Amino acid sequence: MKTIENAALFYKPTCPFCHKVLSFMEQNGISLDLINILEDGNRDKLIALGGKAQVPCLVIDGKPLYESDDIIAYLKKRIGE
Repeated sequence: MKTIENAALFYKPTCPFCHKVLSFMEQNGISLDLINILEDGNRDKLIALGGKAQVPCLVIDGKPLYESDDIIAYLKKRIGE
């Protein structure tokens, strides 16, 4: 398992783009904090961080990264693919 520090993925269980990122993470043994925006207050945290409630959103050192393809590209770079 490859743990990525200082990063968290905001996701919604019904979002197909979130599933795309989560599947990539599972296939590549990537572990990081997962935050479901449907749980108490998490949607508001996401809006406070990035200004919008768009998911998936990977927050790296407090900075938001949107779009599933961009998130996967970042994760590939981090794990050295």
